[in-house]
Amino acid sequence: MLARKSIIPEEYVLARIAAENLRKPRIRDRPRKARFIAKNGACNLAHKNIREQGRFLQDIFTTLVDLKWRHTLVIFTMSFLCSWLLFAMMWWLVAFAHGDMDPSTENPANSTKWTPCVTCVRSFTSAFLFSIEVQVTIGFGGRMMTEECPLAITVLILQNIVGLIINAVMLGCIFMKTAQAHRRAETLIFSRQAVIAVRNGKLCFMFRVGDLRKSMIISASVRIQVVRKTTTPEGEVIPIHQVDIPVDNPIESNNIFLVAPLIICHVIDKRSPLYDISASDLALQDLELIVILEGVVETTGITTQARTSYVAEEILWGHRFVPIVTEEEGVYAVDYSKFGNTVKVAAPRCSARELDEKPSILIQTLQKSELSHQNSLRKRNSMRRNNSIRRSNSMRRTNSSLMVPKVQFITPEGSQSASET
Repeated sequence: MLARKSIIPEEYVLARIAAENLRKPRIRDRPRKARFIAKNGACNLAHKNIREQGRFLQDIFTTLVDLKWRHTLVIFTMSFLCSWLLFAMMWWLVAFAHGDMDPSTENPANSTKWTPCVTCVRSFTSAFLFSIEVQVTIGFGGRMMTEECPLAITVLILQNIVGLIINAVMLGCIFMKTAQAHRRAETLIFSRQAVIAVRNGKLCFMFRVGDLRKSMIISASVRIQVVRKTTTPEGEVIPIHQVDIPVDNPIESNNIFLVAPLIICHVIDKRSPLYDISASDLALQDLELIVILEGVVETTGITTQARTSYVAEEILWGHRFVPIVTEEEGVYAVDYSKFGNTVKVAAPRCSARELDEKPSILIQTLQKSELSHQNSLRKRNSMRRNNSIRRSNSMRRTNSSLMVPKVQFITPEGSQSASET
């Protein structure tokens, strides 16, 4: 604003801003590590320098199923076109060898003496149309087989077998691509962030999982793995070291009943890789927690798997998920708009190991939280009282301003009479 009003020259303002930016210390962020599993469950892994490419052709059906839709459709379209063209060429050769292409056979005078292998096949175009009619069983009626040529009958049988094989492979691949297990996993959702808070006197790693469909996942189970780069005592570097961590489940079998969104809890104890990590150390950790949900789809009976991962930046220390299941008119309602919402709660900032060694830390943290909660309640109550007092004072002032003053009238006799209006 000063530069626009020409009070301070613009050149001086720009020079001062540049000098201030130079004085500020430049903090470079730590390079972000690539995720092993993306948030949508896709594996962030690239296969390179595969020399034995022939193994994919040995399992051609799985290769076709794994291809993208555009590649699959192009392959099947070319398969049909090539088969039609190939057998059209064979039909044309059969007709040419038998003499059906001879113009003399088209003379009506000789029509009673000459029997072609396939009627009305006089060119490659008509042979191509007949090949399509045979393979897709259209049968318009203009072109048909005769018993004159055994070779033509053999070609007919061969083309029918090839057409059935192509149709079977095409239908099987389309069915498998549309009924793949990861399609059902699109309606299995995870919270964008995980939390670490105190539950039952223990630090716990928690996240929320839910199913958007009414059809359930049967025998659903949840597994958690920690992926991190480790170095063995012998000096061997393991870039992707996977460690299973237990999930706290009150049911003896590890299955969950996923009828409503659940909060999956992992108790950070001595078996946990998070046992020595505190709140200040969490941001510096180069780890990734992978969550895997497996189960059987109730409607199709196909086993499905949903995956996601949480890095250190996506873990909130001292937070808890808000409840989203309420009972309304005898029906349990789930509010998915609050699926990933969290609230801040009291939690010690130390690691689980320090908490086990000094249980008094948890008691002190809870006492401080209770005191702060009471202080906030007192401030809130005092503010409410002050607001009520202010409102009452303002209402008294308005009422006093609305009151009409007394007015005195003087009568002709000189006496004064006071009247109030």
